[in-house]
Parts: sequence; C-alpha cells; structure tokens
Amino acid sequence: MKNKSTQREEGTVIESLPSTNFKVKMDDGREVIAHLSGRLRRFHIRILVGDQVSIEVSPYDPSRGRIVYRN
Repeated sequence: MKNKSTQREEGTVIESLPSTNFKVKMDDGREVIAHLSGRLRRFHIRILVGDQVSIEVSPYDPSRGRIVYRN
C-alpha cells in the first residue's frame, strides 16, 4: 500500500553510489540521494547514469528518497 505522505517526482540519475544509492538531479534543479525500492531489487532492474527515474521523496527529509520506477 502506497504511503500517502510521500510525493512522487521525476529526475535524472547523475551518479552511482555504493549500496544501491544514487545521486539524482530533480527536474526543479535540486539533488537528492535515493536508494532502490525492494521491487526494483527483486526483479534486478538496472539503473544507470543518465536514466530518467521516478522518486518518492520523504516529507521529513526532502534531500532523501526512494527510486520506485525507471522510465
């Protein structure tokens, strides 16, 4: 069940970090550190630099998020 307090935004992966973390540049210009969701890990979806992704951003810390979809 999707959490209602998160908001989904679009961005581009600019850097790959250790432990399936990524630095993502959002469409509004800010940078977010995001990790892969469990569904993407389970189905072995590869995320590469330059990919367009959808991110759920936490309302508590807008500099962190979770990658939920690769466009």
